[in-house]
Amino acid sequence: TLQYNVTIPATDVQSAETISLYHYGIKDLATIFFYMLVAIIIHAIIQEYVLDKINRKMHFSKTKHSKFNESGQLSAFYLFSCVWGTSILVSENYISDPTSLWKDYPHTLIPFQMKFFYILQLAYWFHAFPELYFQKTKKEDIFRQIVYIGLYLFHIAGAYLLKLTHLGLVLLVLHYFVEFLFHISRLFYFSDERYQKGFSLWAVLFVLARLLTLILSVLTFGFGLARAEDQQLNFSTGNFNILAVRISVLASICMAQAFMMWKFINFQLRRWREHSSSQPQSVKKKFVTAKGKTSRKERENGINGTVTSNGADSPRSRKDKSS
Repeated sequence: TLQYNVTIPATDVQSAETISLYHYGIKDLATIFFYMLVAIIIHAIIQEYVLDKINRKMHFSKTKHSKFNESGQLSAFYLFSCVWGTSILVSENYISDPTSLWKDYPHTLIPFQMKFFYILQLAYWFHAFPELYFQKTKKEDIFRQIVYIGLYLFHIAGAYLLKLTHLGLVLLVLHYFVEFLFHISRLFYFSDERYQKGFSLWAVLFVLARLLTLILSVLTFGFGLARAEDQQLNFSTGNFNILAVRISVLASICMAQAFMMWKFINFQLRRWREHSSSQPQSVKKKFVTAKGKTSRKERENGINGTVTSNGADSPRSRKDKSS
């Protein structure tokens, strides 16, 4: 169960029934560890009863096999997190009121769904470390996976500990939706390489998501929290709204977006080079085929010309006879 609940009694002004809100503490580590074990079990169930059966039917190579498993697991997690996170945004009216990202900071007390969402997010990304061993990840891919997992844990834990749960939830849902589109497009591509339109849509939404992330972050730290009345560091109340923290968090978000854009540009350039390198070969094959067809026509014309010139009814022979 979730720890550190606070019961707010019912009042005529606020609500007609009691409300249970939560804050964080050291006991959350035990809850995260428990749900990390649950995530390992669910990961194994999806792998054995869904992904392995599809792999046996499709007969993928070793490279496609590992990438298919990765995209299958992540697409299921991203879809689940997107739907759940969107429901929290709608129920708490965070979408209709953008000022809720920084209003009433620090967000010390949060609803049950909000805390449970962050607990499961941390548990899932912690479970990814033992999965590197269970999935027998290649040595050359381990460092990439560790960096990938570490970035998620750093930013999710930072939003949870610094009381920035509202902004963190919005940015996570936005990021997860784009990542879900990429991995589901890769699953369709592995089933049939003609399905490449999903990557084009993902490329456009990826850039838009990075811009929107930067805009929301600048609005929250540069305008919303910067104009708050209480800007003193206070660990007892959980107020981290000071200039150093705002600059550090904003710089971390900007560096993460720049890193993802750099990886995105390299990915697009590699695809473009592969496409451009394969195109001349196809043109060359067409040219050779066309050349072979013309040579056969020439041979046919040469044969017809030879037969005509040697024939008795050719115009040249009739002219010679008349002369």
